[in-house]
Amino acid sequence: MYPRANTLGIILKNDYILLEEQKGKHSKGYGLFYRPIGGTIEYGERSNETLLREYMEELGVEIIIKRYLTCIENIYKIDEKVGHEITQLYLADFKDEKLYQREIFTVREAQRITYAKWIQKKDVIKGKKVLYPDGLSELLKKEL
Repeated sequence: MYPRANTLGIILKNDYILLEEQKGKHSKGYGLFYRPIGGTIEYGERSNETLLREYMEELGVEIIIKRYLTCIENIYKIDEKVGHEITQLYLADFKDEKLYQREIFTVREAQRITYAKWIQKKDVIKGKKVLYPDGLSELLKKEL
């Protein structure tokens, strides 16, 4: 098994961050957890191209990448299975500014439908909401 290379896009609105809400088993237990929109980098695709594609595929929206933030390496365990992700993080904006007024976004990925919503940054920084990948809360506290 090899590490999975992926990319995630951080979109901010005042003191809120757009995050996909998921429910299930995760490395800290079971229940709700959150992550920015993004996905796996395909062979021959640059991480910034992946991010543009993923936002279009999952939310049906265009984004503008403002800047590269950092790379987070996340090694985690769910039950006895080890996962390993190398995540490229970007700061992004919606191309259409009207999208900032929307409260909930439908996230479509294959047969699965979830939702993305604006979550207060302080809730993820203080650990009130489980945020992945590990290390993203610290980045939000320091840089964003």
